[in-house]
Amino acid sequence: MASSCWGLPELLCEFPSLPNSTLRHMRMGIDDGFRGIVRAYSDQIDAATRPLQWFLNTLEHAFVDTPWFIIFALILVVVWFASRNPKIVLGSSMGLAFIGIFGLWEDTMTTLAMVTVATLIAIVLGLPIGILMARSDRMQKILTPVLDVMQTMPSFVYLIPVVVIFGIGKVPGVIAVVIYAIPPMIRLTNLGIRLVDKEVIEAADAFGANPRQKLWGVQLPLSLPTIMAGVNQTIMMALAMVVVASMVGVGGLGKNVLQAINNQFFTIGFLNGFALVAIAIIFDRASQAFGKRLQKHSEAGHD
Repeated sequence: MASSCWGLPELLCEFPSLPNSTLRHMRMGIDDGFRGIVRAYSDQIDAATRPLQWFLNTLEHAFVDTPWFIIFALILVVVWFASRNPKIVLGSSMGLAFIGIFGLWEDTMTTLAMVTVATLIAIVLGLPIGILMARSDRMQKILTPVLDVMQTMPSFVYLIPVVVIFGIGKVPGVIAVVIYAIPPMIRLTNLGIRLVDKEVIEAADAFGANPRQKLWGVQLPLSLPTIMAGVNQTIMMALAMVVVASMVGVGGLGKNVLQAINNQFFTIGFLNGFALVAIAIIFDRASQAFGKRLQKHSEAGHD
């Protein structure tokens, strides 16, 4: 011991730490207490997650069971209305064709359903929290370190409490994806509202607008481009988390990637990875184009 520590005493050689027995008892106490709470409220937890399970299953069945050409056309229509750009629509059709030709259509639809549900939940929860942050400096000071922790925490760690509380399956996977993807939605909603021109707010005050009218009539419309950037980032992070969430029983492309890693199937892994990239590019280009259109519209209205 001494030779590997420059001859120093043991106290200076090893960092002082609690005895192993103390650490073991502490871990067991926390884990047992956590499991006890989960067992006591298991019925309430199941009831709370049942609507999410129904929503996820319904959307997945709709995407998977609907004939492919209808979903194909619907996606292109949505991309066209979002971007109004023929090049983005053409690129999206090529990406979807690539997915179908390589036999990944059904898995992609499963992943699409999961990302859609997770993104919608992140928007529904993140938007009001971002508004609260924008309207209260104290709330911003409280939530900022929480968001910092959420964005720096390794994504695998999210799965531990989610699995302990909700078990294995699609719903725990969606919850983990929402927790991972919601911070940019909150941050950019807060930022967008705070960046609204003060002169515009003063003009709204001069016309006698109350806080609710200012929020819905001035602040949210003018901050829409920034909020759309938050939606874009939320979608990208949800797609990135899908592969990790496959470890708790989520199907789709993430499950295929996980199986390819376990079995060292190089080609299958990369094909499923490229399918995820294709979806990400379609969402990214369409949402970015929609955000730029909103920005031009708000600038024209502001002029």
